[in-house]
Amino acid sequence: MTRKPEPPPAATTIVPFVHRLDAREEAVWIAAIEAANPFVALRPLSALTVEERDSAPVAIVANPDPAELRGLPALRWVQSLWAGVERLVPHTPAQVAIVRMVDPQLAATMAEAVLACALYLHRDMPLYARQQRARLWRQHDVRSAADRRIGVLGMGEMGAAAAHRLAANGFSVSGWSRSQKRIDGVETSYGADGLTRVLRRADILVIVLPLTEATHGLISAAALAQMKHGASIINFGRGAIVDEAALLARLDEGALQHAVLDVFAVEPLPRASPLWKHERITILPHIAAPTNVETASRIAAENLRLYFRDGAIPMAVDRNRGY
Repeated sequence: MTRKPEPPPAATTIVPFVHRLDAREEAVWIAAIEAANPFVALRPLSALTVEERDSAPVAIVANPDPAELRGLPALRWVQSLWAGVERLVPHTPAQVAIVRMVDPQLAATMAEAVLACALYLHRDMPLYARQQRARLWRQHDVRSAADRRIGVLGMGEMGAAAAHRLAANGFSVSGWSRSQKRIDGVETSYGADGLTRVLRRADILVIVLPLTEATHGLISAAALAQMKHGASIINFGRGAIVDEAALLARLDEGALQHAVLDVFAVEPLPRASPLWKHERITILPHIAAPTNVETASRIAAENLRLYFRDGAIPMAVDRNRGY
């Protein structure tokens, strides 16, 4: 039996686009989302009439100034184009549902970045880079991936994808989350005791946690002191999860081997930061898992389509947990 097509909306619906993107990025996102849903017209706040502002029930957002959302009095929910929503949660009106971007492509991109940097550390590439600068020709033993324990903090969509990718490449993987989770093929633990166990065993610690009240400063001086001598860190979560000063101290002491940092407490990283020139730190400019415009636009457009068809708001962030 042929399914009848759904009738289109009677007219194009204006949807506010609240962001802090540059003009090029704004144009790219508007074109992509409107192409995925031709019955939606995205408009920046400055282009909206008073009536359009006052009646808008939903907005697309990309790292917005949360105060601007208060200028949309009828707002029921926002669709974030980013996975991280820590700036939105404490400053968005309580009656407004926050929908974060959940995109399988985003998780795959993160898993790829985690594997790339894990291999970079596993095969001692930072050490060989230092030897190159010193014009030193010296070979070092290669450990098998199975003998390298990688601890992954955060077992959400991205953390689980990263853990699976690491395990598929032969690494011994331990996953940690705040609450109990079971991930096929990955040894998991949770809670304070579980965190201690992962910290003490990891040769490489990978952080893919969201920033919440519970994770802010989680990798403190005390946590870093629990890590085994010569371990390394990859932080792809949020900068404020790690005590940067304590991390620097552990690297200076030689207690930790290397840190790959993609996120920082202040971004862009200030030019005066001592992190820039530290020989045991690899700095990346927050590029581990950028949102894919094509796939994310389709997801956002579909969520808008369903909402305007039957009022369905996608699964929203739990404000108590922060994600």
